[in-house]
Amino acid sequence: MRTGFQRDRDRIIHSTAFRRLEYKTQVFVNHEGDLFRTRLTHSIEVAQIARGICRSLRLNEDLAEAVALAHDLGHTPFGHAGQDALHDCMRDHGGFEHNLQSLRIVDLLEERYAAFDGLNLCFETREGIVKHCALDHARRLGDVGERFLTGGQPSLEAQVCNLADEIAYNNHDVDDGLRSGLISLDQLREVALFRRHAAAVERAYPALSGRRLIHETVRRMINALVCDLVETTAANVAAHAPDGIDALRACPPLAAFSPEVAAENRELKRFLRMNLYRHYQVLRMTSKARRIIGDLFAAFIDDPRLLPPQYQNGEDQPRAVADYIAGMTDRYAMKEHRRLFAVGEI
Repeated sequence: MRTGFQRDRDRIIHSTAFRRLEYKTQVFVNHEGDLFRTRLTHSIEVAQIARGICRSLRLNEDLAEAVALAHDLGHTPFGHAGQDALHDCMRDHGGFEHNLQSLRIVDLLEERYAAFDGLNLCFETREGIVKHCALDHARRLGDVGERFLTGGQPSLEAQVCNLADEIAYNNHDVDDGLRSGLISLDQLREVALFRRHAAAVERAYPALSGRRLIHETVRRMINALVCDLVETTAANVAAHAPDGIDALRACPPLAAFSPEVAAENRELKRFLRMNLYRHYQVLRMTSKARRIIGDLFAAFIDDPRLLPPQYQNGEDQPRAVADYIAGMTDRYAMKEHRRLFAVGEI
């Protein structure tokens, strides 16, 4: 009754790691507000955008949805700050990359089935999860790592998911940044992509203001990026005319924005990096997150008996500690830190 990719999607949705994304940071720590995006809502938005693009291009929507829903399963608590901190802790033990951790989860760490570890996903889904990878890691990934060694491309669905991820997080970070008050409409009007669509909304609806103005502008930005991506990708496919997956792998990346829209998208990313991700209030949170991750790792390495029994692994204790920390939600990591370091906590 289901194709392999539909089964992959269903197994991902029912996994423990997927449910935990509800309480993992996108930009704002989970407890800072109920209306900000989390890794879960982000993954759902990526899946929705990727499916729409793939429908227009007549690609496999189910494969794109499975890749989109799984792409952030391996993210640590506290977003990129947590990932960077855990990578620093693991620097002498093979490092930490969240997309490799996503693959490790679906291949090994999920414990749901009697016959196998992980979720037993299709090759194409597993390959799509790994967006980038260091060469020394790629050599240990078998068939999934082959394209990083040969310079080949993944499926077109995986390429679409990569750009759908960008579209989703850039635009919902605009929304969340405005909602939080850390960035303003006046600041965003300096960005060409936002300025153009905000002006169009104000011409069409002169009396519009507040949340409706923001939502109307953001949805038009998303639509413009999606339409440009569909048109440019279709033209690239027509120009290269790959007659199968092997020919596609030998092509340059075919899913792409036009040069003009790509430049606008880069400008928006730079704006968010400088004005939102490096805002002092966000940096305070990321600084605290780094300390929490570093403290937890040091405590568990120093005395593995503090870990739950299933993570006490003498063969590769640092990796087991990384698995445990990466699987934590924001609030669980903070709770574990209090248990270990706060006087009077149990």
